[in-house]
Amino acid sequence: MTEGHPLRAGLWMLAAIGSFSTMAVAGREVSFAHDTFEILLYRSIVSFCIVLVIGGATGALRQVNTQNMRLHLLRNTSHFIGQNLWFYALALLPLAQVISLEFTSPIWVALLAPLVVGEALTRRSGLAALVGFIGVVIVVRPEIGGLSPPMFAALGSAVGFAFSALFTRKLTRTASITCIMFWLTLMQAIMGLICAGLDGQIALPTAPAMPWLALIGLSGLSAHFCLSSALSLAPATTVMPMDFLRLPVLTLIGLLLYGEPVDALVILGAALIFAANWLNLSPSRRFKR
Repeated sequence: MTEGHPLRAGLWMLAAIGSFSTMAVAGREVSFAHDTFEILLYRSIVSFCIVLVIGGATGALRQVNTQNMRLHLLRNTSHFIGQNLWFYALALLPLAQVISLEFTSPIWVALLAPLVVGEALTRRSGLAALVGFIGVVIVVRPEIGGLSPPMFAALGSAVGFAFSALFTRKLTRTASITCIMFWLTLMQAIMGLICAGLDGQIALPTAPAMPWLALIGLSGLSAHFCLSSALSLAPATTVMPMDFLRLPVLTLIGLLLYGEPVDALVILGAALIFAANWLNLSPSRRFKR
């Protein structure tokens, strides 16, 4: 078995990283008006409408089917849980600790891939994940201490994201991207509606919040489309370590938009992250399952 098309997958992941970063900024801007479940609800509604419009115009909705519904449900549930655990931890922990634990996700992908999708853990992928994670630790410099419930939540979000990526990789073998996006947006809209309505109150979008919610929906859909495209072109153990690039991107956004400082250790960590991704994307020999 070959490694597929790692360079093409890398381009899709760059687009996914840009979309995820845009969604992060929009989420920060709208967080004053809506809670996490409401943001996820409106994001999924916007994304679902986009899927219907584009899919209907291009005829791609014919690709939507009810095959592998159990796998779709597992993929979307793990992602929904991961997202909410991440937001829970973000509200209770320093950002550095949350990010350091979240970016263990590629490590979980590498460890779980042989069990979930039958992909071998190669030395190159394992080394790339390790080097990238060392870079993340250098950048965020998490404090050493006991594991509190919020820390377990942050670690659980990384596991949720890892399972989501692996289930997506498995789905791309039999389902089209349109089919994956259709069930992703519909299922998560239902999950968001149920969770947002548990307290009996769902705040309607305000005029200032509506553009940000629309941007979250658009960038969220774009991010998952790009991620699914990348996973259809290369193994999950190759694709997910590329997500380390999101850290220097968000660091630059923080510097330009919010005046967050960048020091020498951040530059060193970012260099290691880029080195890890270059190692993962560079040509290598064939590998066995």
